[in-house]
Amino acid sequence: MSAEAADREAATSSRPCTPPQTSWFEFVLEEALLEQHLQKPSPDPPPVQLIVQFLEQASKPSVNEQNQVQPPPDNKRNRILKLLALKVAAHLKWDLDVLEKSLSVPVLNMLLNELLCISKVPPGTKHVDVDLSSLPPTTAMAILLYNRWAIRTIVQSSFPVKQVKPGPPQLNVMNHIQQEKELTENILKVLKEQAADSILVLEGALKLNKDLYVHTIRTLDLLAMEPGMVNGETESSTAGLKISAEEIQCQVCYDLGAIYFQQGSTNAAVHEKAKEKFFKTRELIAKNGSSSLHFTIDEERLAGYCQACEVLTSSSDDASQQATPYSKIHSCMKSGKYQDIVKIFLEDNLTLSLPEQFRQSVLRELFQKAQQGNDALDEVCFKVCVCNTVCDVLQGRIIDIQFCQLFLKPSKEKIDFLLEVCSGSINLESASEELKRRMAAFLKNLCLGMEDLQFVFMISSHELFIKLLKDDERKLLIDQMRKRSPRINLCTKPVTSFYDIPASASVNIGQLEHQLILSVDPWRIRQILIELHGMTSERQFWTISNKWEVPNVYGSVILGIKDSLTRDLVYILMAKGLHCCAIKDFVHAKQLFAACLELVTEFSPKLRQVMLNEMLLLDIYTHEAGAGVSGERPPSDLISRVRGYLEMRVPDIPLRQVIAEECVAFLLNWCENEYLTMQVPLPLVQTNPYVKLGQLLAATCKELPGPKESRRTAKDLWEVVVQICSVSNQHKRGNDGRVSLIKHRESTLGIMYSFVSSWEYFFFPLQEPLVLTTILSLFVKLHNVREDIVNDIAAEHISIWPSSIPNLQSVDFEAVAITVKELVSYALTINANNHFWLIIQADIYFATNQYSAALHYYLQAGAVCSDFFNKMVPPDVYTDQVIKRMIKCCSLLNCHTQVAILCQFLREVDYKTAFKALQEQNSHDAMDSYYEYIWDVTILEYLTYLHHKRGETDKRQIAIKAIGQTELNASNPEEVLQLAAQRRKKKFLQAMAKLYF
Repeated sequence: MSAEAADREAATSSRPCTPPQTSWFEFVLEEALLEQHLQKPSPDPPPVQLIVQFLEQASKPSVNEQNQVQPPPDNKRNRILKLLALKVAAHLKWDLDVLEKSLSVPVLNMLLNELLCISKVPPGTKHVDVDLSSLPPTTAMAILLYNRWAIRTIVQSSFPVKQVKPGPPQLNVMNHIQQEKELTENILKVLKEQAADSILVLEGALKLNKDLYVHTIRTLDLLAMEPGMVNGETESSTAGLKISAEEIQCQVCYDLGAIYFQQGSTNAAVHEKAKEKFFKTRELIAKNGSSSLHFTIDEERLAGYCQACEVLTSSSDDASQQATPYSKIHSCMKSGKYQDIVKIFLEDNLTLSLPEQFRQSVLRELFQKAQQGNDALDEVCFKVCVCNTVCDVLQGRIIDIQFCQLFLKPSKEKIDFLLEVCSGSINLESASEELKRRMAAFLKNLCLGMEDLQFVFMISSHELFIKLLKDDERKLLIDQMRKRSPRINLCTKPVTSFYDIPASASVNIGQLEHQLILSVDPWRIRQILIELHGMTSERQFWTISNKWEVPNVYGSVILGIKDSLTRDLVYILMAKGLHCCAIKDFVHAKQLFAACLELVTEFSPKLRQVMLNEMLLLDIYTHEAGAGVSGERPPSDLISRVRGYLEMRVPDIPLRQVIAEECVAFLLNWCENEYLTMQVPLPLVQTNPYVKLGQLLAATCKELPGPKESRRTAKDLWEVVVQICSVSNQHKRGNDGRVSLIKHRESTLGIMYSFVSSWEYFFFPLQEPLVLTTILSLFVKLHNVREDIVNDIAAEHISIWPSSIPNLQSVDFEAVAITVKELVSYALTINANNHFWLIIQADIYFATNQYSAALHYYLQAGAVCSDFFNKMVPPDVYTDQVIKRMIKCCSLLNCHTQVAILCQFLREVDYKTAFKALQEQNSHDAMDSYYEYIWDVTILEYLTYLHHKRGETDKRQIAIKAIGQTELNASNPEEVLQLAAQRRKKKFLQAMAKLYF
């Protein structure tokens, strides 16, 4: 016989005798245990997964003769399956660490409830009311196991969980996952409600001074026998696997410490209890040894808990702060002594006791405080970052990107501190060769990465650098730097200055061009250009960067300047100024434009006016991005300059179209309607299309709301926009390169010729709500007048516009639809809480069959005007048309119960639609869980009848419970009925919002 066969026979003979009537399930289990005993590869499925299989088979519901689903029967088969699951857990010695890793919360909950049941814990008994000392040892241990698991599950649920990347969608798998998720949430809810009782049970267990026993396969077999065959052994103190009192106290203390630590986030005093339990756990492990414990404890996590408790519970007494670096840093952060943190980090660079993650978290917190406006912390952030970087270097880790960013602009002070940290972080006498090599490589790479020779000299002449690098290494470094820059001549010995070797002209020109591209200082730009023109007169330096762009209307004037130096300087100053303006760097833009204005004033009145115009646009942008955000009106001087620009009549001045757009939009945004309607010169209106459109907009807004006879200006604005929207075959491109959404056609309004190419961009600088609302309502009305429109879009003030167009075929409705979408999207960036704009956005999604998005915006419109439905939604927001569209959205999304509820919101309840929706059995919403939101008794009575007809007893009971509420009694006063309806509306809309937001 082989050794393997002998082992198998010995193991088989050592197994306990099985009870009579052994089933094949027990045979499978015993074979799996035998394989584990012989240390063979895990069977398929593994032992823990057998628990899942056994419990799933035992909990399968049955179907009676009437095809009604019944709870799983309590028959012999199911009892054997549950017993087998308990045996697998007993084989694993009830190790919660193993069981929690492999079993889901619902399965483990079922398993432990079966343990309580077989351990003769009466169902429905509160564990906190039971005296553990009076119970049999296995029963007391079962209660302890359940309550320990409850506490551990609560703690585990508070940790973030990495989402598993889903595979291909499978309906049955997704349904199973969703059911398990809901079941887990329900169990967690119950466990959290009973958390206080579980804590009391575990606190009571600490007072037990006796050993307990946990069920084994043998004791479970004894319990499964017929009652007459049991000899009382399972009730004695020696049945099962012995767990010593010290082991129980150790594990219970650890679990209690974890729950107290979690509760400490809302109650700081509880941290003291957590500290007491964790320290007690540490004492018991030190006393008994971790290897002797039946239940293992993660000692690294325990150490982390202890350190955290020391910091969180430390007193303000200075003497108590000397315990650990953690408590010192915590105290410094609380008291604002940030320089002391630098000292602690510098000292720790020698001992390396602080973990990398802790160092980085302190640095992140300091950066956050600095970003909140504490400028004094910038220096502290740099110093802590340097300490962390040197620590990373010594431990062979990669240098963090933050250090590279902070060292983009080195200074003498930064280099001095860096060298101080490097010197204080390594003891050259006792340091290993590996540490010296890492520090030398760091300093060498630092030198190679610097451009300023003065800083390179500071590092290369430092005592630490000389000691760490050998002579041949320093010579090699000098050669590398000489190849990198021909102007460097380093000596092997420290010297007081560097000797420049003249570089070739091409190298110098390339370096200067590089500086010219990067610089935004106008005087530095001028100096570089003078140097460049002194080296060569053949180059046009305004062409060296393809990022330097000026509008075509300016380019021809600037490039006409005869002097090449002046031409380059003007072009580059303007290009850089326009770029800074585009990226909202208004400070540098103003400096560049001011220098350019001063330069051109000397020789070109035309360019002088150009620069004045650009500086006006810059001032408009600066105000809108600064004081204008808070609603502060612009200074009168700026308004006067805007008017002056519009009225300017200087001939042959190149003008940018965007300036006229921004000026008119600026006047509209700040409600300068009197000027636009009454004071603007007539010739300006006739020659400037933006002023014409601005005048019509101002006049229309001024008269809103007004009588019918005051709508003449609205009609004029309508006709102008309709004329602009006339179509032809090609898109038109403007001088600034923008392509118009509206196609070009020769208009009968001569003033609009040059305006058609990019007229819609005129609207996007507008920010005044009334102006935006007027424009939106105009285009919505224009969108609605087309003959083939199915779903109208609603808008405020839509009735002021004409209801028809003489020649519908002349309007490009496709472009009008795009414009409506662009305008409402832009308007919502100005004010995302305007419910009328949100309704327009919802109608657009509804018209384009995007029903989920439409519901999102319908609900958002109601939420913003009702304090998230805590107040009644105004009837002019949730009109019957809006409610009907919400009903249609829910219907097309197969949410039929929501359809029935929304039918109650109409002024006259739509019973026909509601009943038809309730007849649908394939509903994708929560169905009967929504019944509590129904207040119409007729609908509830129909639901009761419908479920009775289908034989759905449970759902019928839910409907009967809903209809039986006293507040829905038809005899109640009208005020009570309305209050009941309003409360249900609020809850339903809030539930819908959580679903679609």
